[in-house]
Amino acid sequence: MLKIRLKRTGKRGQAFFRVVVMESTRNRGSKSVEDIGYYNPHNNSIFEVDKTKAKKWLDNGAQPTETVAQYFVKQGLMKTSRKEGSTKSKGAVKKKAAKEA
Repeated sequence: MLKIRLKRTGKRGQAFFRVVVMESTRNRGSKSVEDIGYYNPHNNSIFEVDKTKAKKWLDNGAQPTETVAQYFVKQGLMKTSRKEGSTKSKGAVKKKAAKEA
């Protein structure tokens, strides 16, 4: 399965990330299928991505990681993040169920 994820580059303590499309089973430093943008967390969190390439890969079935999906939502490439389910921790749900019983 193809993933759209961040690939870390840069020196120690000065991280710089590329937004890449790559196979989900490959290591972070492995060869990517295509670079579609970059992310610099040091300069006011600059996130630049080629929107046409990103749309093409999303339409072809590539799944963004949670971090990349959040930035895609901010840039209008996706409607909502695909994370589904409860935001409560499992411990809180169990405690509530124990009180009700």
